[in-house]
Amino acid sequence: MSSSDGPRSVKIGADERTGWSSERPRRDGAPPRPANISTRCKVLRPTDEMRYSPGSLLMVVSASESDRQAFAERVIEQKGAVLTPGKVRTLLEGRVPDDELEAKAADVLAAAASKRLEANDSTVVVTGGLEPQERERFARLAAKNKRPRHLILVETARDRVSEDDLAALNETRRRLDTGELGAEGFDTAMRLGGDSISELKRIVFRPAPRDD
Repeated sequence: MSSSDGPRSVKIGADERTGWSSERPRRDGAPPRPANISTRCKVLRPTDEMRYSPGSLLMVVSASESDRQAFAERVIEQKGAVLTPGKVRTLLEGRVPDDELEAKAADVLAAAASKRLEANDSTVVVTGGLEPQERERFARLAAKNKRPRHLILVETARDRVSEDDLAALNETRRRLDTGELGAEGFDTAMRLGGDSISELKRIVFRPAPRDD
């Protein structure tokens, strides 16, 4: 057998000289993979006052638009932090065609939330949130700005849940109760139903009090 005079050289292609990154475009021309925002989600028990850190995102979701809006109006201390599709639709009515109103309202709502989160302002988004794609849109805006993400599901009477929303509502309940909303990027989640809705009196965005 003959021996080599030196170490063998291996040619490495130009596209293999750097490490793989999820932010780089894939070789097949597909767009970059979205960042992984999953976290461990803690399922909270309701109390008379819920306290979140300043600058957080809180999503208040429910199958009933009137119930979730009434809840937010009653318990959110910082009224200027509350963003709702209803308010946005009212501002846009007559300015955009009716068949474009919902899509435009969703875009304006997301833009308003993004602006507040970029400024580290506490942000409450009051929406349906029964589809993961809707929740993910806002969770990613908060994650991009390294802001904590929280969710509250407000239950409503069965006759206020449309048949189209029932399956999505049941899946949202299941994912919340098992902590699976962490995979969507939420740090905490809480489900309110029955007496627990009225027992929660106030939601504030303040640092936890110091133990002197």
